[in-house]
Amino acid sequence: MELNVLEVMKYLPHRYPFLLVDRIVEFEKGSKIVGVKNVTINEPFFQGHFPGHPIMPGVLILEAMAQVGGVYSHLAGEVEAGRVPYFVGIDQARFRKPVLPGDVLRLELTLVNVRRGIYTFSGKGFVDGKLVAEAELKATFAAAG
Repeated sequence: MELNVLEVMKYLPHRYPFLLVDRIVEFEKGSKIVGVKNVTINEPFFQGHFPGHPIMPGVLILEAMAQVGGVYSHLAGEVEAGRVPYFVGIDQARFRKPVLPGDVLRLELTLVNVRRGIYTFSGKGFVDGKLVAEAELKATFAAAG
């Protein structure tokens, strides 16, 4: 299953400049999801994050992973309409290489478990097949508003 950015926006409340997923390229219920973020020099965070040496902030890489996880939960049909994802934990976060303008960030999340409404994912980010970031992410869903 593939989703473009307009379809992704049906599942996430995020909008520019905080929507950090451009498309979903793979989805397997009960297993994994893969999303893509095209990193461009036009991103608003590059103006203030290391001007003259732009690097995508690690926290935004983790946020992009979490957004992909949010799409997973909706596609799996396990979340009621109108509920939005909220981070509840980040563990074992590691940043291996910088993500730069022009990179295509591939975000691969594997579902570890779902317990008491908390989804746990193992997330990895890749650029050109090389691991750039990884973390264990936990999220739950609550009513919007």
